Amino acid sequence: MNDPTTTTAWNELESLVQTVPSLSELFSKDTCRAQKFLIDFEEVCFDYSKQSIDTIIKGKLIELAESMGLKESINSLVTGGKVNVTENRQALHTALRLPRGRSLVVDGVDIAKKVHASLGEVETIVNRLTEGLWRGYSGQAIKDVVNIGVGGSDLGPLMACTALEEWNGQDSVEGKGLKYHDIETHFVSNMDGTQLEKLLNTLNPETTVFIISSKSFRTSDTLSNANTALSWLSEYFKDIDIIKKNHFIGISANSSAMNAWGVDPANQLKLWDWVGGRFSMWSAIGLTVALKLGMNNFRELLSGAHIMDEHFINTPFEDNIPVMMGLVGVWNSTFLNIHAHAVLPYDGRLSHFPNYLTQLEMESNGKSVNLSGAIVNFNTCPILWGEIGSNAQHAFYQLLHQGTQKVTSDFIAFINRYDESEECVNAQLQTQHKMSLANCLAQSRVLAFGNRAVSSKADTQVVESNPHKHYHGNQPSSTILINKLTPKTLGMLIAMYEHKVYVMASIWGVNPFDQWGVEVGKIVAKELNDAVLNNKINYDDSTNELLKRICGLG
Repeated sequence: MNDPTTTTAWNELESLVQTVPSLSELFSKDTCRAQKFLIDFEEVCFDYSKQSIDTIIKGKLIELAESMGLKESINSLVTGGKVNVTENRQALHTALRLPRGRSLVVDGVDIAKKVHASLGEVETIVNRLTEGLWRGYSGQAIKDVVNIGVGGSDLGPLMACTALEEWNGQDSVEGKGLKYHDIETHFVSNMDGTQLEKLLNTLNPETTVFIISSKSFRTSDTLSNANTALSWLSEYFKDIDIIKKNHFIGISANSSAMNAWGVDPANQLKLWDWVGGRFSMWSAIGLTVALKLGMNNFRELLSGAHIMDEHFINTPFEDNIPVMMGLVGVWNSTFLNIHAHAVLPYDGRLSHFPNYLTQLEMESNGKSVNLSGAIVNFNTCPILWGEIGSNAQHAFYQLLHQGTQKVTSDFIAFINRYDESEECVNAQLQTQHKMSLANCLAQSRVLAFGNRAVSSKADTQVVESNPHKHYHGNQPSSTILINKLTPKTLGMLIAMYEHKVYVMASIWGVNPFDQWGVEVGKIVAKELNDAVLNNKINYDDSTNELLKRICGLG
């Protein structure tokens, strides 16, 4: 693989770091900057004019991408190349949203055909549940579905179901009003059982189905919750075989493990080894999303992601949203040494989006070894966190505006919300939405320009005369504006960030599709758990004392 630090573009970018003007200077020098550093595509507008780059830096970043063979890397990703080199497999999440009629042959197998067959199986289960045909052990129709998963098997579906709550039971083809049999969806991930214990107190065992979502079907977090759910159901009905057949669905790449646990073969949905967990929401792992939204809206979600895929594949780098997002991210983290990135959606429906991106980016690109196994000698993925913007303003914006840390930010907002209505409450909600948009745009201005963002001369003088009220500005940010939140536009937004991650990994030369750092903790935890269960205390003194207490020996 190429070493990015040996490229001419990399060296030239390093030399440009010390000469970057402030954001205020960049805007004063170029009155057309806001138009030059903005990309409009479909219903998405990506404004990166408040990033600390100019046309020269942008050009050098594109040269770096070309030097690192980004175009070839993108082609390898979407055509079935084994881009997950440490596990010798493909990463074909883009194939999961290919439209009907498309074909993708990899190693003699039409992947698209398999994908649509799996979607057909998902649709069958969705129809059985939403039409009231799936019955529990007592013959009653199912009313509640609990998704048991962790990581990508939880964060993606939870985020999408929360974001698109208002689309529950509506068919996008007809517009609205096509109601399904009411199915409430719930999510459980915590290993300690807190979520499940609280939830079981509210559920009727006769009308509840559990989805066990685990690619390996060996994840201890997930299986411990599944076993607890099984134990709970068996308190009400003693025939375990009927309970497993009527109340459990399995989604996994490991059929033998599902069989061993006892998931009925008719209730099994298959994954493939090329479906990475944090990229799996588009697969059968999205069953909960399809149940929540209806199958037509789930397909709209896939369609939106595919639209962004096509943009990513076919658009020149300078007009390519994911490419420019990724290149700006590399510039900030690696060259400007900004180690933190905040995700700030100004819409309560995206409450779980920052957590979703935290896993997507940090589990993917939190790497210090390149594809050749060599230690990288530069910064890779920054630390991500975030919150609904209006809440964050009253929490950590203090650090963004007046702290000593450099932080980059993504502001995300939807331009249109709430239908026109003469009803007072809707009019007031529209007013609130406009206030939210104003806050979103205002905060990015203050981060960029500091005190200069204040237009009132009197207010500016008060701020400048008091050091405690000084806003230094020059904090880089991007603003993502989307016309309206729909299944389609949410699909576009998620795919946009997926591809941003891949761009950054391609420049750094790391593998974004493995997560060996996650595995070591699982191994040690299993060793400790086995020691607890078998009363074998063979660890260092501090652990020894802890285990004695756990085992009741202290």
